[in-house]
Amino acid sequence: MKMVVDVTAVREARLGDKDSFARVYQQIADDLYRVALYSLGNAHDAQDVVSETFIEAFKGIKNLRDDNSFRPWIMRILSIRCKRKIGQYISGRNELDIDDFLDLTEEGEGVEEHSTQKLALVSALETLTPQERQIIALAVVQGYTVRETAEILGAPQGTVSSKLHRTLKKLRAQLEK
Repeated sequence: MKMVVDVTAVREARLGDKDSFARVYQQIADDLYRVALYSLGNAHDAQDVVSETFIEAFKGIKNLRDDNSFRPWIMRILSIRCKRKIGQYISGRNELDIDDFLDLTEEGEGVEEHSTQKLALVSALETLTPQERQIIALAVVQGYTVRETAEILGAPQGTVSSKLHRTLKKLRAQLEK
């Protein structure tokens, strides 16, 4: 679920106030990390990409034209950083560390049942391409609309919509096996 970013803090940060940028950072850091983790499947790389994103955003925030578009703007920076990182991966290295992503303390669920569900989810996620993971992370995990997701990824809305539909269908098929 995406958090609201304080537009006043964004405006002040754009004008050079470092404390305001720190407040904006606190408001959006967890969302960025979740998207990066889901996209990259590696906690360490996700932390690195989020750090790089904030450095780039801090340097470039003065060029932000619309304070209300901060969230899509920084998500776009994150998306580009994630794509670069994915390009650096060796094919076998991209394994999702699902323990970092899921809350494993579900009440009323037995360890065996949870382990089976976790294994099924990991297997289903491994069938996704990095782009499919990004779309799922933004649209499903973070709750962005298809239009917002398309804007963040720099892709046509129709393409994102159809890929989201196909990816969800692919995940359902994998989980029903």
